[in-house]
Amino acid sequence: MTQGAGLRSPSPEFSPLALGEDLAPLPEYKAAGTTALDFYGLLSEPLKLHEDLKTGCGGQLWPAGMVLAKHFLRRPRDDLRSAKILELGAGGGLVGLAVAKGCAVESPLYITDQVEMESLMRHNISLNGLDGRVRAAILNWGEPLSQDIVEFKPDTILAADCVYFEPAFPLLLRTLEDLLLLSPAASIYFCFKKRRRADMQFLKSARKAFVVREIEDQDRPVFSREGLFLYTFTRR
Repeated sequence: MTQGAGLRSPSPEFSPLALGEDLAPLPEYKAAGTTALDFYGLLSEPLKLHEDLKTGCGGQLWPAGMVLAKHFLRRPRDDLRSAKILELGAGGGLVGLAVAKGCAVESPLYITDQVEMESLMRHNISLNGLDGRVRAAILNWGEPLSQDIVEFKPDTILAADCVYFEPAFPLLLRTLEDLLLLSPAASIYFCFKKRRRADMQFLKSARKAFVVREIEDQDRPVFSREGLFLYTFTRR
C-alpha cells in the first residue's frame, strides 16, 4: 500500500491532521527488520519478509495483506497453476511472495509498486530464493501500463491495503480498469481495511465501474470485526 503516483505524500493515517473518530487504530511503527511468516502453518517453509519504513509506509506488513495471502494459501495448490498473477501496491511483496511460495504457479508472478519500493521488493524476492519466479516492476497508478505488463496480460490481480489516500482513488480505479481491459476474464482480488469514511467512497465508485462481489472466506467473521473487507472486481 504505497501508491499515489505523482500525489506522493505521507500517508494520511500517519498525519495528526487525519485523526478522527472514524479512523481505526493503526499498527505501531516498526524498526527495520525481517519477519518470518508461515501463515498459521499454511506454508511449509516460512516466508521471510524484510520490513523497512524508510521509503514509505508500504515497507511495513499490513493486515489486509495477511487476509488476502491466507485466502489464496488455503486454496488447492494447483488452483493457480495457469494463472498470470500481478500484485498492485505490493510494498515489500507480502501477498505475491506468499502465493509464489505456496501455490504451484507456472508463469512468473509480478509484484509492483512505485520506484521507492523497488529495492525492497527485489530484496524480498532474493531473500526467499524466488529470483526468476517473481519479478519486481514499477507501476504508478493512473499512468499507462508498461509494455511488459501489457504483453503479460495478467488475469489474477492482487491488491491489499491499497485504499488509504483519497486523492489517489481515481488513479487506482483507472489502473484497475486498464488491467481488466487486457484480459476480459480477469479478476481483481481486493482486500482493504476501512480507516475513515472516505474509504467506502472508493468501494462506491468501484461498484459503478465493476461487478463487485464479496468473497466468502472462513476467517470473515474474524476479519470483518476488524473493519477488513475482501472482494472480487470483474468487468461488467
